[in-house]
Amino acid sequence: MTGSAPGRRRARAACAGLLALAASALTACAPSTGGEAGGGASPLPSATVEDAATFKLDALIAAAKKEGSVLAYDGSGDVKDVAAAFAKKYGIKAEGVKSKAAATAEKMTRESQAKNVTIDVNLFEDGPMLVGQLLPQRIVQTWIPPDLASNIDEGDRNPLMMLMKAYVFVYNPKLSPNGCPVKNLWELTEPAWKGKVLLQDPLGKEVFTQWYTQLADHGTDKLNAAYEALGKGKLQLSEKDPAHEWVKRFAKNSPVLTTEDEDVATGVSAPNQTKQTLGLMSIAKFRDVEQKGFQMKVCEGLTPWVGFSYPKYATIATGSKHPNAAKLFVHFVLEKEGFALESGSGGVSGNKAVGKSPNNPPGLGDWDNQLFRFVPQTMTEDFRERQDIKDFWRVNHR
Repeated sequence: MTGSAPGRRRARAACAGLLALAASALTACAPSTGGEAGGGASPLPSATVEDAATFKLDALIAAAKKEGSVLAYDGSGDVKDVAAAFAKKYGIKAEGVKSKAAATAEKMTRESQAKNVTIDVNLFEDGPMLVGQLLPQRIVQTWIPPDLASNIDEGDRNPLMMLMKAYVFVYNPKLSPNGCPVKNLWELTEPAWKGKVLLQDPLGKEVFTQWYTQLADHGTDKLNAAYEALGKGKLQLSEKDPAHEWVKRFAKNSPVLTTEDEDVATGVSAPNQTKQTLGLMSIAKFRDVEQKGFQMKVCEGLTPWVGFSYPKYATIATGSKHPNAAKLFVHFVLEKEGFALESGSGGVSGNKAVGKSPNNPPGLGDWDNQLFRFVPQTMTEDFRERQDIKDFWRVNHR
């Protein structure tokens, strides 16, 4: 990690803030009483923990039952199964709606403006939007289950991380029986892999643009070392840092962009595939191995990372008409039963007592060393630089 990179990004962020604000449709419709995330975000509201000794789960359940229902939005369709299990366990009507983060943020912002809140719980993958806008403007709030707090790390409490997910590079082992056909991320920028890497369009998938900005802050040393491992000498920069250099070269190498991970999985791993490609996709798609007979494996040994891990957060809408049912739902997703449903084909719970999913894909056993991990302390900077990195990708993608 280069010591001066965060300082450089903060300086760039100050200049880019107004551009990010102007480009953000959400900010345009945000309540005027909140903090302005793009130009010096308001501090996050504190996330206090109730006294565990006085907290009574039975009392929360009783209060939730009186409210009668709960509505949860999530970027994953797994929320429907979570809601069904919650309803069965507690006898409370629960609905889970799959919705992309940007659409959910806009809906919750407009509901807050109109003081007509319908969404109770937001299970949210867009950390920068969360800390840059939704939390400072009090559109959502953090509640930490008191009886689970001792098993939630301090750095995962505000906002409350419910689980860690991952995107990984995968290949088709039927077409490459000797293992992943690439060993180094920089190979994906070379002519041999032009037009042969599939991923969701970063302009519509914020976790990818956050990955790029996080790399600029926290991944430059390893990217430098990975390039030197190719045996081509030192990396010659045409951009400000190795992260932007890699993103530029990768974008110019014509990666194939899709709208869903399902399209990536199909393009790489469907049984009838005859062309060797690579895909960057959620580990949740490994369920297709059993369900659809897809051929896919993690690019184990890829330098410097096989992919990246990122947090998913649990928040409650400020002004929820079912605040106790919302709290109980958050409690449920942090328990083993809720985590098992929400984590799909893998993940790591924010509750250390639950730990890792037993369904993490083969070849991904060491999350700490195999994956680039997002650093939550720089999510505000990620939000401020969002439009800049999108413009950078747009200009360079071919």
